Amino acid sequence: MEKIKCDWCKGSELYENYHDQEWGVPVFDDQKQFEFLVLESAQAGLSWITVLKKRENYRIAYDNFDVNKVAKYDDNKVEELLQNEGIIRNRLKILASINNAQRFIEIQEQEGSFCNYLWRFFDGKPLINKWQSMKEIPAKTDLSDLISKDLKKRGFKFLGSTIVYAHLQATGLINDHIVTCFKY
Repeated sequence: MEKIKCDWCKGSELYENYHDQEWGVPVFDDQKQFEFLVLESAQAGLSWITVLKKRENYRIAYDNFDVNKVAKYDDNKVEELLQNEGIIRNRLKILASINNAQRFIEIQEQEGSFCNYLWRFFDGKPLINKWQSMKEIPAKTDLSDLISKDLKKRGFKFLGSTIVYAHLQATGLINDHIVTCFKY
């Protein structure tokens, strides 16, 4: 018997594996949080499948998302990334990823970890929505507006409310699997 899944992942093995194994699973690891921040901000204006197809290339290009290494990337590394056909070659997004690594470290220093920072918006527990269909799921919420505004105030770039909401879904702070999905 086939498992019932959220509609958005059907028809692509890459999407289905991502849905089944990662999307909505609570993340308490800063490196994984940073990986998703880089990927979500790279996605701006593109489809998520485009980013997923390039994810392994990003892992190589971005030193396995080691935030301390990314924070120190210089102009030579930016030029190297701009020449890398395996990632999204957008100068502003690349520069934002370096800036965001630096801001990420600042939050780690202030809060003990980036996870501590994010999870405090949720009192340490995922928000579990009860959506009946994909049509009900919002692109952003008041909470993603609040977090995005706070991140921007801290100097983050390419992290508007819609991207932040997608990040919260991806890293399991918000569970937006529909109620009939086997992952709910």
